[in-house]
Formats: sequence, C-alpha cells, structure tokens
Amino acid sequence: MLTATQKKTAEAIINIFETSEVRGNYGQITLLAGDTGHLTFGRSQTTLGSGNLSKLLKLYCANPGARFAKRLAHWMPQVEAMDFELDHDAKLHNLLRASADDAVMRDTQDAFFDSNYWQPAERRAATEGIVTPLGVAVVYDSFVHGSWQAMRDRTNEQSGVLAALGEREWISAYVATRRDWLATHARSDLRNTTYRMDAFQQLVSQQHWNLELPLLVRNQEISTVSLSTMPHGCYDGPQPGSRALSVQTPLFRGLDVRLLQLGLSDRGFDVKADGVFGQASANLIKQYQEKNGLPATGVATIDLITQLIA
Repeated sequence: MLTATQKKTAEAIINIFETSEVRGNYGQITLLAGDTGHLTFGRSQTTLGSGNLSKLLKLYCANPGARFAKRLAHWMPQVEAMDFELDHDAKLHNLLRASADDAVMRDTQDAFFDSNYWQPAERRAATEGIVTPLGVAVVYDSFVHGSWQAMRDRTNEQSGVLAALGEREWISAYVATRRDWLATHARSDLRNTTYRMDAFQQLVSQQHWNLELPLLVRNQEISTVSLSTMPHGCYDGPQPGSRALSVQTPLFRGLDVRLLQLGLSDRGFDVKADGVFGQASANLIKQYQEKNGLPATGVATIDLITQLIA
C-alpha cells in the first residue's frame, strides 16, 4: 500500500499528463480532433463518448449540496444519450467550468476517479506483483489512458514476465513497449501522447521508484506545497456582490467574475467563463447595458451583478 503522499504524487503525475497541472484542472474542457471520447471534462478528463461524463454528473447532481445541480438537469438527457452536439454547446461548457468552483464537484471528481481508475489500478498492480510507488503510477496511467492489458501482454511476450525480470526491469520494459505502441499508433491523438512515457522513462532513469518529493515532471514541480494548494482555475471567493467589477491592473479574478460570466452566457452572450474580468468581459457588459437601456460603462455594478447571477 502506498502512503497518502505517495498516492497523491502518483495522481499528480497523471494530472500533469492530463491537464498540465499538479492538482489537476477540475474545470478543463477538452475537444481533440479524432478523439472518440468527444467532449471531455475535469481533472482526469471524463468523456461524453465513454458514458463516464454522464456517470460523473449524475453523482454530482445526486448530492443535496451540489450548487449547480438544478442548472445541469437541463442537459442531463443529452449527456445520458451521448449527444455529440454537446461538443459545441458553449453554455454547457461554461456551466461545467463554473461547477469546478464547487467543492462538491471537486470531491465528486476525486471519488469518481479513485473508484473507477485508482482502485482498479492499485488492485491490478498488487496482483501483478508491482509494489513500488513509481510502478503503481505507471499502471494507473495506463488505466486512465487505456490499453493496460494489451501492453502488459506485449511486454511479457517481447521482454519476459515480471517474475523473471524483477519489477524495476519489467516496468522499464513496459514503459518502452508502451512508448513504441503510442509512437506508431494509427490515431494521431495517441501518437501525440508519447510524452507520458518519456516522463516515466526520465523518472526511471533517475531512480525515483519511491516518488520522493520534490519531483519535477514536465517542468511542473510536485511538492508538499503544490499538492496542497487550491487547484488551478478554481475560486472560493470573492462572493458575488462584494465588489463592483471593471478592467483593472491586475485583472479581477474570482468566483464573482465567473458567476457574472455564467449569467452572460445564460443570456446568449458569447463568453468563456474563465473567472477573469478582462476587456472582453467589459465589452459584453457594455452590450448588455446597451440592450437593457443602461449607461454603457462596461462596469458591472453590484446591482448589475445581482441581476445577472439571479
């Protein structure tokens, strides 16, 4: 069994692969050409096409404390039907981004990924005799990324079984086998993910079998500090109505900005709800003000914010 810190470190490595962030990006929306998963969301990138996005959102919406459950209910029939029109539904994308600010969503994602990926990977690693934290991380990555069993069998055929080679030599062989498979895959999106095995090869060459901290993975530092910070792009304040919003230096960021942008999105404005109040947001506020007979200042007053997030 890995320690809690070793488990978090292994998860952080895959978070970096998936979203380029140590803690993961709970609100990330990804669409890749040729990806059979289609609309992809969250820390470990659940997909519409696999049905996992539907499972995740059902779990979230079932929690009485889920802030955005009622709003998500409108889209759930399409999500459950795996309607690929949702790939380009900007309103849903903004709602998913906003849901990442809700601790209930982040906890739901953590529990979902733990149940569906980490625990099966940990059990499989134990069955295979893989006990080092780095070895378990390699297995976990394949459960998230896919094709663990096929690559295990290919490694056994080409290099030998773990019992004969020993864990460290077998994991090294597995990583090399998987890299070759990715590099020569018919799908370009998979060919573009050889960096995952390159990162593992570097960790193997540096003998980081116990995942001692700090680690540097793809130029991201994994440390006790980075493992405990607020996830990238998530906001727990300021609360809406606590300040007016306008273009400032540095730019205003936060929960109030995100909810304001979500309100604009709900009203048909073309906005990305990223929680940052820049010139694009100010221009949309001007448009809203002009449309509603208000002075077109581009400043979101407290009254206007209250109106838009209602």
